[in-house]
Amino acid sequence: MSYDVERIRAEFPGLERMQGGQRTVFFDNPAGSQIARRAVDRMVEAMTSANANLGGLFETSIEAGARVREAHAAAADFVNATSPDEIFFGQSMTAITFTLSRAIGREFMAGDEIVLTRMDHDGNVTPWLMLAEDRGLKVHWLDFSPETFEYDLESLGRALSPRTRLVAVNHASNVTGTVNDVAEIARRAKSVGALVYVDAVQSAPHLPIDVQTLGCDVLVCSAYKFYGPHYALAWGRRELLERLTAYKVRAASNALPFKFVNGTTNREALAGIRGAIEHFEWIGRNFGGVVADATRRAAIVAGANAMRDYDRGLAKRLIDGLSAVPGLRVLGLARETDLSRRVPTVSFDLPGHDPAVIARFMAASGINLWSGHNYGVEPVTRLGLLEKGGVVRVGPTHYNTGAEIDRFLEALDRYRVSNSKADL
Repeated sequence: MSYDVERIRAEFPGLERMQGGQRTVFFDNPAGSQIARRAVDRMVEAMTSANANLGGLFETSIEAGARVREAHAAAADFVNATSPDEIFFGQSMTAITFTLSRAIGREFMAGDEIVLTRMDHDGNVTPWLMLAEDRGLKVHWLDFSPETFEYDLESLGRALSPRTRLVAVNHASNVTGTVNDVAEIARRAKSVGALVYVDAVQSAPHLPIDVQTLGCDVLVCSAYKFYGPHYALAWGRRELLERLTAYKVRAASNALPFKFVNGTTNREALAGIRGAIEHFEWIGRNFGGVVADATRRAAIVAGANAMRDYDRGLAKRLIDGLSAVPGLRVLGLARETDLSRRVPTVSFDLPGHDPAVIARFMAASGINLWSGHNYGVEPVTRLGLLEKGGVVRVGPTHYNTGAEIDRFLEALDRYRVSNSKADL
């Protein structure tokens, strides 16, 4: 069956919202997507049919535990883990990274080195900078070109040394949209014995995630970016997770998969993550061309690929429209031949115009998007825009339509007419 965006939109209750007599356009997805009906249903079920803490000998606790195990199994299939025990969950990618950075950092010594990037969200930068300050580590940087919007892997070669203990990198940028060659970065990092820590927050909503192919040691992504609740999942290699020391109370278990979970597990959020993953599976089975008896992993991959292909068409329509605006610069890969190396998270700069003013105009037009640095402090600084208000970021996803892209571009034209500058 061909991709049916209207059928997919029907799976998202939030898309029914009206503003000014029109449907609200949700292009704020890079900061947080709408939640899939399956995720909502799973959360309601968890809170109403088996609402109990884990570890009890009574029926509702046993059922709650079974639902938690089901969430781990679904997440393992989502990232292609070898075992559900390699999965754990937390408040956000940033919160998980702070937790793991402290556990990982216990193994580092003063003078050891880490590599961070100029393209990362601050959630994969600040925890490591603070660790470096605490432990006396030396920080090197993997740079990217503000012209090509891709990493300069030669700078990685210069940054790596026998003392490199960790490389923290993003799979896809939340500012430029670039999908990075994590597998090659991991290969080079492994050649000097370094751990590889991957932020997959921006890639998980748009691409199949395969930790085996990426070759990393830890991968973290946020469910509220891939159509689930405000929670996050992490995968780590079993041997690493078993070796690390978790900061937690004495009474709590150190056994996987709960070793890095502090306090009571948010069972309803885990159920919602399972539902969000089931949304990928549903798309794969209905629009991805998989055989009837395909495994869940195969259906998830097929769904993510179908979404990726559809996203690419939206990205082209959006980038083509933006590229036609005089003076506007698309801050990311823009040629049609390069669209396979990016997600549809599109940032732009319109010189002489405050990004927040553009975002406010769009909000009044019923179009939700973001402006500023979007916690991409390093990339926005590298682009020379941090002191100029940052960027305007437009983020369509698999439930958006070409008509919504056109509506945004028409609104941008109206903005330009009403806020004309001599340089446009």
